[in-house]
Amino acid sequence: MKKINLKINGRRLSCLEGKTIMQVAHDNGIEIPNLCYHPDLPVKANCRVCVVEIVDRKNLATACSTPVAAGLEIKTDSERVKRSRNLNLELIFAEHIKRCPTCIWRFNCQLLEYAEKYKIEITHFSDRKSKRKVYKFANAVEIDGRQCIDCRHCLDVCNDVQKINYLKLTGKGIDQEIVPASEHRGLPFIGKKAKPADCIYCGQCALHCPAGAAQEQSHWHLVEKALRDKSPLPPFVKGGKVLVAQFAPSIRVSIGEEFGAPYGKIMSGQVVAALKKLGFNYVFDVNFGADITTIVEAEELVARVKSGIPPDKGGQRGVLPMLTSCCPAWIKYIEFYRPDLMPNLTTARSPQSHSAGLIKTYWAEKMKINQKNILTVSIVPCTAKKFEAGRAELKIRGNWPIDYCLTTRELAWLIKKHGIDFFKLKPAASDNPLGESSGAAAIYGATGGVMESALRTAEYLLATARDTVCLEENKKNKMSLKAGHGRVEFKQARGLAGVKEAVVELAGKKLRIAVVNGIGQIQPVFDKLNDYDYIEVMACPGGCIGGGGQPIPTTKEIIKKRLEALYKIDAGASVRRAHENKEALRALRWLKGKGKLRAQVLYTKYRKKS
Repeated sequence: MKKINLKINGRRLSCLEGKTIMQVAHDNGIEIPNLCYHPDLPVKANCRVCVVEIVDRKNLATACSTPVAAGLEIKTDSERVKRSRNLNLELIFAEHIKRCPTCIWRFNCQLLEYAEKYKIEITHFSDRKSKRKVYKFANAVEIDGRQCIDCRHCLDVCNDVQKINYLKLTGKGIDQEIVPASEHRGLPFIGKKAKPADCIYCGQCALHCPAGAAQEQSHWHLVEKALRDKSPLPPFVKGGKVLVAQFAPSIRVSIGEEFGAPYGKIMSGQVVAALKKLGFNYVFDVNFGADITTIVEAEELVARVKSGIPPDKGGQRGVLPMLTSCCPAWIKYIEFYRPDLMPNLTTARSPQSHSAGLIKTYWAEKMKINQKNILTVSIVPCTAKKFEAGRAELKIRGNWPIDYCLTTRELAWLIKKHGIDFFKLKPAASDNPLGESSGAAAIYGATGGVMESALRTAEYLLATARDTVCLEENKKNKMSLKAGHGRVEFKQARGLAGVKEAVVELAGKKLRIAVVNGIGQIQPVFDKLNDYDYIEVMACPGGCIGGGGQPIPTTKEIIKKRLEALYKIDAGASVRRAHENKEALRALRWLKGKGKLRAQVLYTKYRKKS
């Protein structure tokens, strides 16, 4: 493409032909307000907040959809632009019922920001959607028709990116509305055959909504009440609650964005300090749970490759290819759309479940605390984790391992609401003994990270001819591996391609692997399942780092920065393989001989969803 010259607000600029006015303005630091524009989604130009004036043209143009041309002279803040933009904003406010006091968007809401900046009268027109429904999907996500501004991002991401086809547009004109497929007249059709659809709780609709109409189902107020009502410690008051927080791998490289930090800034210590400041008695790192998951999953992979039977002997008969199971949106997809593949899923629980299960058993025993007095809160990048926490299959001794899940956005909201200066917090370390982790755990937040972590430990098991990892063996053998079997990086699993395929050699065994980056990319893998031995699937593009509960905006470029930060943590770790985490091995050794409890803490099962 050739370069062209144009003017924006009197500035002479050069740019490549084919770009839009919005893109050129953004590249040159010129702000053009917008609500329905997202760089990763199709341009729709329906909010009309980004209108600009092009000299010698009769009508105003939408900056997001108008390509530049040589010689154009553009004004982004003329009187004509101001009148049109402000009227459009006032009309948009008439589509959006105000829930500002309890909305986690309050501190970074574009609508409120524009209202203040452009002095918009937000009650000029009456609310025309105040009687619309709020659709709640399990305990994870909700679509509030009263707040919808008709940008249609949720439609694009659900139907075109994720290919779930659960959200539909019904009605015409001012009566058009986004509704779930179950409310739509008739089911979505594939050819001549109706195909039922259901939400998988990935939350990508919420991640791409500019107005909070699609949102996680908030649990911050329940956690806030628990923090307010807890008994003083120490000593532990009989019947009082010990509040424990645990935070997932990707939180540390994304939450800073909520406070203006550069994309991908590592802020593990500040997360711990903020949670302590909010009133949690203990803060653990889910990275510890990720190391447990890696060991359990690697053992099962090796067992399946060798004999086709999972190591716990009580689960379903192992078959290949083995499918990862730490993404709850992917699990919901399998249980609803492909229950025939449930035997392929690894029986290993997810990192947050492993970590929470050990908090209420192993750690509770060490601390002499009744597990019923422990209230565990997970801080996660994901809306589907809320759904996972409520799965009856995950109960241990009849109790829930995880009591509440908060997204990255919910934690940021609580920190802001309580007036905590995030950047002035002195970094703190996670509590032990569940605070130690490997570099392999950190990359769980990245697409391909679960696969790479498991391969590191599976290679150890195959190279040393072992079926399980245990502390005594590691001490005796000093983690020794045969020459050529000490790799800590499997870069074949890395990157943001939709599907990554490779053949990796582990201790002389060839393993055919595939990594699926986003549920919308799954069909080509389904078409040739027998070509693989091990498959990782993350429902959200980028993995957990692009999860439905992450800061907004989240774009492909932002995801890249977050991924780089996770791999930086891994590269700088003194221990980079899960089976070298001594505290994780001690916890697993404690579980030996516990019979049913061991199975409840480490493994799970699945069931077909209607």
